[in-house]
Amino acid sequence: MDDAKRAHLLRIFLVLFGIVFILVYPLSLVWPSGWHWGQGYSHFWPMILGVYVVWGVYLIIASRNPAEHRSLISFTAWASLVHGVIMAVQAAQDSRETGHFIGDVPALILVFLVLIWLAPRKAAA
Repeated sequence: MDDAKRAHLLRIFLVLFGIVFILVYPLSLVWPSGWHWGQGYSHFWPMILGVYVVWGVYLIIASRNPAEHRSLISFTAWASLVHGVIMAVQAAQDSRETGHFIGDVPALILVFLVLIWLAPRKAAA
């Protein structure tokens, strides 16, 4: 794949992932077993929602010029992988959370794979 096609796809996926990050709360209302962690209300939930909304906005901003935002893209990829793996382990240990295996766990792994595959290459020195 040439660089222009890679950059175009990356911009599309940054916007798409940004929108999904912003919409975690509505997704959790539609499909709680796949997108909402824990039973009932917890203090953790509004905090993670706030982080994901801000993160989503920054991904959309990064889509305008991904090469200038390589560190954010790299952080998003690796943080998504770590988050997804931890969630998978926790879901395997708690039978009430198995919906995450077909919800946000694969979504987070997908974010990792796509961003690692499309990430802007470092400029030559």
